[in-house]
Amino acid sequence: MGPDQHAQLDRFSFFLPFPYRVAVVLIAGFWGWGVNLQYLLKKNIDVPALIRYPARQSSSQRPHHVSTYRLATLLTLPLLISLPIFWLATHGSAQRVESLDFIPQSYLFIFFIILLLPYNRLCRSGRHRFLLTLRRISIGGLADAQDGKFGDILLADALTSYAKVLADLVVTFCMFFTRDVSSTSKPDRNCGNDYLVPFVIAIPFMIRLRQCLIEYVRVRRVGLKSESQGGQHLANALKYATAFPVIFFAAKLRNYNPLESYGFSEMSLSRALFWCSLINSGYSFYWDVTKDWDLTLLTSARRDAHYPYGLRRHRHFADRQYYLAVLVDFVIRFSWMSRLFPGLAWLCETEFGIWLLMSFEVARRWMWIFLRVEAEQVRNSRGPAPDDILLGQFNGKLDAD
Repeated sequence: MGPDQHAQLDRFSFFLPFPYRVAVVLIAGFWGWGVNLQYLLKKNIDVPALIRYPARQSSSQRPHHVSTYRLATLLTLPLLISLPIFWLATHGSAQRVESLDFIPQSYLFIFFIILLLPYNRLCRSGRHRFLLTLRRISIGGLADAQDGKFGDILLADALTSYAKVLADLVVTFCMFFTRDVSSTSKPDRNCGNDYLVPFVIAIPFMIRLRQCLIEYVRVRRVGLKSESQGGQHLANALKYATAFPVIFFAAKLRNYNPLESYGFSEMSLSRALFWCSLINSGYSFYWDVTKDWDLTLLTSARRDAHYPYGLRRHRHFADRQYYLAVLVDFVIRFSWMSRLFPGLAWLCETEFGIWLLMSFEVARRWMWIFLRVEAEQVRNSRGPAPDDILLGQFNGKLDAD
């Protein structure tokens, strides 16, 4: 550990060291999912039915959101015990913060142990379903519509918002198991090698890209008579593909070396990153509003007299909630532009700012789920989407062939 390493720790890192910051965002995802389930149920939207999760067999069984809160509580309690122990043991000393990194790092081990425990009393069915789905989508797999395709898509989309959190999770373990390096020191996001973090960030986008291609192939094989013929799935795949240049140029800039820049200056890489980020954010924002939420704000139908400006005919939420969601989605999608404004540059340059941006993105995805699930409910109540392939249709087509 270098002699100047203590000086690199900021006050935020004393209060919430790197492993704890990752843990807080991971746990927030479980609490957020519980809120999603509870609020949507209040709006008469049955999320478990949409994702093909087994229904409760009797009224005596806990609602799904209660089980989710229970699991979130099980994950939170060890953190609430670990944090005070760490604070008491370190007393604000930089040397102790770094030498006692095994305390916060041990919580991350506990986190995964709780998720993998086989005991029935610890929300086993929910954890089992979560892990099975995670295993299926980890290679870009996608269930059929009646087997939980929508759930696969929701989880895979959530992973894209957690991409940087997952990368930081990998970095914490890399630093912890690296000699003379502490996982509570200033994060070394080049730990392992220069391309470990970019690769981990890219994995969720690869997963969704492959899922979109699977949906396209299913549409083409069934041969549905629609104008798009699966073209929307290719357009969706392209949206995820636009993330790869952003990841590549960001990694090149972070590790800029004139001798390995292939003739590109730092300024030209910055410009390339700007335009690629602008395309990715703009495309993603358009898709959120128009395709995922089925709102008309960015289409020619936004002035239709049958519904408020920019919304749609069938709605479960208050009109102002849709407008607020669009505004929040836009701001967070383009939050990377804060680095262009001197007064906001700290968001991209400090550990507290980076953690805030990651938290904002997770919060944006949490908000996105409400409208995405509601849009799916509306589609199902009015019939399946044109490109939604049901297994019965698929088998019938094969039998006919």
